[in-house]
Amino acid sequence: MSRKTLILSLLFCLTLPPQALPLELRQLIREIEDQHMGRSSVAEMTMAVSTEHWQRTTRMEAWSLGRDYFLVRILEPAKEKGVATLKIDQEVWNYLPKVDRTIKVPPSMMGGAWMGSHITNNDLVKAAHIDEDYDFTLRAEDDASWTVEALPKPDAAVIWGKIVYRIEKRRRVPIEIGYFDEEMIEVRKMVFDRVEPIDERFVPLRMSVKPLDKPQERTVLDYSRLDFNVPLDESFFSLRNLKAR
Repeated sequence: MSRKTLILSLLFCLTLPPQALPLELRQLIREIEDQHMGRSSVAEMTMAVSTEHWQRTTRMEAWSLGRDYFLVRILEPAKEKGVATLKIDQEVWNYLPKVDRTIKVPPSMMGGAWMGSHITNNDLVKAAHIDEDYDFTLRAEDDASWTVEALPKPDAAVIWGKIVYRIEKRRRVPIEIGYFDEEMIEVRKMVFDRVEPIDERFVPLRMSVKPLDKPQERTVLDYSRLDFNVPLDESFFSLRNLKAR
């Protein structure tokens, strides 16, 4: 290719609208999965859990650093204040202040409910690595959205047989995410709304998690505060700080 031809090709690419440029699916999914974290973050949120037999609402504060450090602590109700979860890389600990006990979650319990919700311990560990464990295919596209299918790599230790993302193009935020078991039956759906601009990005501040075999149940996570790029370092995410109140 001559120098003139190369320059013309580069100029042509620069003049294309963003949606006309090649879509890098792995990077897009990484953006989606990291959207509430940034380089670091601090957040306050409520989590409302509705099941067939009971309802429960908690208010929590959470901190994150990169993809591998996460700490969340219950602020209300008073009877659960101080209950906390710490994630470092692929390990998770829970702290129960009533008995002053720290419990490391074993691999066999990673599929269990996190804080009684429809979110699992495995979600805390694996969500940050979806772009590493899955391969991606663009399955559908219209003027407003992309539909991206994620299938696990052959050697990936994951629980989902398939994940399907529907993503809004303009703001590059998820509309909904469907989770399929190993038999390719959809078993859970996450729906996102209340999208607001924060720190030069758009972020959905409400997420509803719905188990499809129990349509009357759901967990709704609703952010009241979300700040990015706060001063945090790895020492903050310690077993000692897990027990702080």
